[in-house]
Amino acid sequence: MASTSLTRTSGTSTNVDKCTFSAWVKRGNLSDSDHILMGQYTDANNRAKILISENFLTYFEKTGGSTTANVKTTRKFRDTSAWYHIVVAFDSTQGTAADRIKFYVNGVQETALSHTDYVSQNGNIRVNESSAPIFIGQDGNSGYYFDGSMSHVHFCDGTALAPTVFGSTDSTTGEWKINTSPSFTLGTNGFTILKDGNTITDQSTNSNDFTLVAGTLTKTEDCPSNVFATGNNLATYWTAATFANGNTTQTTQSNNYSFNTSTLGFKTGKWYWEAKIVSSASSDMFGITGRTNSGGTTHELGKYADQYAFNSYSGVSRTNSTDTSYTSQFNSNGTIVQIAVDMTNLKIHLGVNGVWQNSSNPSNNTGGLAIGAISTTTDGYYFVGIGDYSNSAGTHSYNFGNGYFGTTAVSSAGTNASGNGIFEYDCPSGYTALSTKGLNL
Repeated sequence: MASTSLTRTSGTSTNVDKCTFSAWVKRGNLSDSDHILMGQYTDANNRAKILISENFLTYFEKTGGSTTANVKTTRKFRDTSAWYHIVVAFDSTQGTAADRIKFYVNGVQETALSHTDYVSQNGNIRVNESSAPIFIGQDGNSGYYFDGSMSHVHFCDGTALAPTVFGSTDSTTGEWKINTSPSFTLGTNGFTILKDGNTITDQSTNSNDFTLVAGTLTKTEDCPSNVFATGNNLATYWTAATFANGNTTQTTQSNNYSFNTSTLGFKTGKWYWEAKIVSSASSDMFGITGRTNSGGTTHELGKYADQYAFNSYSGVSRTNSTDTSYTSQFNSNGTIVQIAVDMTNLKIHLGVNGVWQNSSNPSNNTGGLAIGAISTTTDGYYFVGIGDYSNSAGTHSYNFGNGYFGTTAVSSAGTNASGNGIFEYDCPSGYTALSTKGLNL
């Protein structure tokens, strides 16, 4: 949602003193800018926003030109590999100021706060203001959009709800999990959107539909109950790449070798993913790495013994700084690269535009490049690695099973016997997407 904004005009509030916002969010590009979840904007002197500001969860509002609320956590929220469940419960009727605005993340109240300017007792909560424009993904004026993914966005008008309405603790894993069909009294301005796919039609009984006013909504298989791998913008080797589309598109720098890894890693199993060369770096590198610390030196994917990569320019495989002839050049823009990693038979396979290279076939364990056992890796896991081996910038879009390259859906989804993820080409038999569901198969 990096440049996406939704809006509607609220009706007469059931109770402007009480409301609840709930959303599952997965962060994309990290920055110190404001990343707005929900906003209300009448004019510069009368506005409000629930946001992540400088990576802190924050609520800010201004009425009549004066700041009427400013509450901010001391904890930063910078994990781009997981979904956060964020609940903000408002009740300005409370006599104790700290009870008027409560933050909950994954079911736990955030009590360590750096700013504690609460709304006055019985003061209006501006995000529930009557007959006012409200926004999702932006506040209506600032241009600071939320960068990442949002799912199951609920709003309750008239009640300050507990997070247990929207989620619960899994009795087996102890993790906070989503309640996909929460039951609560909506109130006049209550709504449920982005519950299934990218729909902005209110899926509650209120019909408080939203309108897309900026950007593009892109559906993703990545969701709170099945978290898919993305590029990891906190795991950059040498020069930082820039990311977009929920960290599924990366652009490397033009002055040094570099690569990024995935948010999820693996030590067993059989894994399949795809990447599209949007703009070739000339020598694009695709593969896996067991090393998550570059040591602060310039190096390409494939420099060390626990890294295995394919070079799009020369067609060689590269590991431990040694090149071996593998296939022909495949660095044309628009090329879709397929990678299949078999941790049972310790092989990595390369496919290009639907054709497995070097006479390999991951489905029946034919061919492929031998890789080291997990015991030979630096950190005890392999991660996906994508980058460049040149001084040119390159842009690559991952498809870890989301069904999209950037904002473009796969043209014709291939078969997938595991039922986990949507790919351009057939997922090899016995392989699955790199996601939490895949890791638990």
